[in-house]
Amino acid sequence: MHVVVTYDISEDKRRTKIHKILSSYGQWMQFSVFECSLTATQYARLRNRLNKLIKAEEDSVRFYFLCACCQQKVERIGGEQVRDDTVFFA
Repeated sequence: MHVVVTYDISEDKRRTKIHKILSSYGQWMQFSVFECSLTATQYARLRNRLNKLIKAEEDSVRFYFLCACCQQKVERIGGEQVRDDTVFFA
């Protein structure tokens, strides 16, 4: 599944931890935005890890799921190119 994850974290230390976790699951696209290609298991682990870190009364994390058809309709102007995780080098 393709998921866009956005976050608004009030504390610098928590925000840094959230960023590091998301970096291991997807590609950082903008300040508080990641694009992730995840299996159901990876999504469950990610959500669980983030849920343990955030303070629900202060922080916000949102997950936007894109179907394969919608994923192909994403347009980009500028910024970092999307990583191709299907290419492997030995």
